[in-house]
Amino acid sequence: MRVAVLTFDGFNELDSFIASALFNRLREQGWQAQITCPSAQVTSMNGVRVEAQQPLEFAREAEVVLFGSGIKTREVAQDESILERLQLDPRRQLIGAQCSGTLLMAKLGLLQTLPACTDLTTKPWVVEAGVEVLNQPFFARDNLATAGGCLAAPYLAAWAITRLAGEQVSAEVLHYVAPVGEKQVFVERALNVIRPYLPVSCLLYTSPSPRD
Repeated sequence: MRVAVLTFDGFNELDSFIASALFNRLREQGWQAQITCPSAQVTSMNGVRVEAQQPLEFAREAEVVLFGSGIKTREVAQDESILERLQLDPRRQLIGAQCSGTLLMAKLGLLQTLPACTDLTTKPWVVEAGVEVLNQPFFARDNLATAGGCLAAPYLAAWAITRLAGEQVSAEVLHYVAPVGEKQVFVERALNVIRPYLPVSCLLYTSPSPRD
């Protein structure tokens, strides 16, 4: 599975890197998440400079597309030269957004009448774009999902993994990264957040014996 983690100048490291790391736990199963950018290099909100692994056009062919967030998202949302490069299709792709990335989904017309999640700073801009903002960390319908708050990144990743590989695989990924001594609680909490938005066919998780 190809995963495009859309990452722009001023990006939030947590949003892009947590998601990428979770997806890439499944490299041996054929998954690959790549930092996907509008330019050869982008610099984070804290001055971390990274090289793009893929250009924006990669998002057109990826099975999963995640919009990261950042302090320059409003500028990106007004840049038609960037937006026109993002030709996405929710009929065949899973598309999600983290925090201010929700604004980009709104600007691209992906949300339409869907309510969405975002961070508190971005909320007024998303509302201005005509989207109802929910006071919760995660929401999904069909192939579209949004999350609010940096540490909601595992919810987005777990949703996409569960949709395409099943809940058991998602649980194993979450278990690997969860804090020691809290693994079972962490996994169950994350899965309980996303379960209401998943097809019944995905819900096959069997709780492992305690080994935190």
